Amino acid sequence: MRKASLAAKLWKQRYLILMALPGFLVVLIFNYFPMYGILIAFKDYSPVKGILGSDWVGFQHFQDFFRNPMATRILKNTLLLGIYTLLWSFPAPIILALLFNELKNQHFKKLVQTVSYFPNFISVVVVAGMLKEFCSRDGLFNNLLGLFGVEPIMFLLKPEYFRTIFIASGIWQGVGFGSIIYLAALSSVDPTLYDVAEIDGANRWHKMLHVSWPAIKPTTVILLIFSVGGILGNDYQKILLLYSPETYSVSDVIGTYVYREGLQGARFEYTSAIGLFMSLVSFIILYLTNALSRKVSETSLW
Repeated sequence: MRKASLAAKLWKQRYLILMALPGFLVVLIFNYFPMYGILIAFKDYSPVKGILGSDWVGFQHFQDFFRNPMATRILKNTLLLGIYTLLWSFPAPIILALLFNELKNQHFKKLVQTVSYFPNFISVVVVAGMLKEFCSRDGLFNNLLGLFGVEPIMFLLKPEYFRTIFIASGIWQGVGFGSIIYLAALSSVDPTLYDVAEIDGANRWHKMLHVSWPAIKPTTVILLIFSVGGILGNDYQKILLLYSPETYSVSDVIGTYVYREGLQGARFEYTSAIGLFMSLVSFIILYLTNALSRKVSETSLW
């Protein structure tokens, strides 16, 4: 009877199941089936023998990475770039959403929002090409500096400028689109709350602090947990397009190192071990951040 009931429910929802099936298959094929490839992190991988037929080597590849003199620099760069990106990029869409919420002219508000969303739809390759042009010796930035008598600077060849350029371009590209979530949370605020606060003598700053901010605080906490959990997952695609051997000292991160060693050097098992280690560290950070959030506030992922 129970099986018949389940079959009847499935048949009743057959069209919804068919609609969800393509997405389910994509996730299953491209996200779950390849997970068995993690095994090569513990094996002496041979394309001839295959993943299952290759010899086991245990934690040898993990030991090789930690013995590598470059490991310290790579881990340091990954962590610093992730922390700096979090500190500067995470508050930006929150501030922008709060500022948008204060605009009274709806036509101007929509125009500014549209302009701020647009960079998100520009390809990373295009953004990197724009940055290279702007930062070149005869580019926009040097032309502006030349107006003040400053000698041309090769920005992308100077390690001290790389992180600033990388983080600033990321903020420019994602701040507008990132503010959408916070604007959606702010749209649920009852407008009468602002009127009541104004009657009580609150200015714009007070209304933002005591009415707008509490409305987006739970959303902010959830997104912060995700951001902290992904602190080691730098946008290595943009780094690959922007960095050079001159800036390796600050720009060479886990993603770029894995690309060079794994794809260019064909050390698949070695880089799989590195990737597995970083995934484990990211999970631990995510778990601890969620536990801390649950302890100090009422918001958490689980």
